[in-house]
Amino acid sequence: MNNSDVPSQPQAVNPAANPPSSSLTNLRSRGVQGDTESSDEPQTPSAFTEAVESMHSAKLRKEITLGTIRPPQRLAPFSHAVGLEVGSSEDVDELIPTDSEGDAFGRLILLHDPGAEEAWEGKMRLVAYIQADMDSDVARDPLLPDVAWEWLTEGLEACNAGHTNLGGTVTSTSSVRFGEIGGPPRAYQLEMRASWTAEGLDLAPHVEAFAQVLSNVAGLPPEGVSQLGQ
Repeated sequence: MNNSDVPSQPQAVNPAANPPSSSLTNLRSRGVQGDTESSDEPQTPSAFTEAVESMHSAKLRKEITLGTIRPPQRLAPFSHAVGLEVGSSEDVDELIPTDSEGDAFGRLILLHDPGAEEAWEGKMRLVAYIQADMDSDVARDPLLPDVAWEWLTEGLEACNAGHTNLGGTVTSTSSVRFGEIGGPPRAYQLEMRASWTAEGLDLAPHVEAFAQVLSNVAGLPPEGVSQLGQ
């Protein structure tokens, strides 16, 4: 699994779409990739259904919204994806784009291959993508990519998210706008792409660790600590 397989096109997240258990019986329409439905297609594995349910049971801080998005096609026989964005907790009933408008957003994609691809060393692979606007002072720190990667590795460990085969990239970029184009004259962004094999079917700890990384890159204060002026 290459980190470049993470889709770069915008997806729409419905934060109110955390599916109840009854709707998970329809995972074929959301989580199983294929060009057409037919009686010859394999039934959705119970392990995959259980893993998807656990992703939506993750406990997240109120500033982060989570919803189902369309997973990429043809990466695995079964896939499911969630989008997370840092924003106001009052907007949970609106469709939130996971690209361009938010200061920080992420996508976490579950790939399931009952054949257990050798490269995965397991049947459940998670592919993560985060993009966040950064403060200029933070973005100019040459250690920023190293620190961001530590947030991921330490977060997975702190949340007891058992995993193997973790790999990825962290990219810090700056851009300058010229001419008749909107936006700030200079902008700085952090982009993280990572993937790892999950041990077990409870993926809630993985989602929680991923959300913590998103909180960190977005500059949110620790939970329970208010920023000055708020």
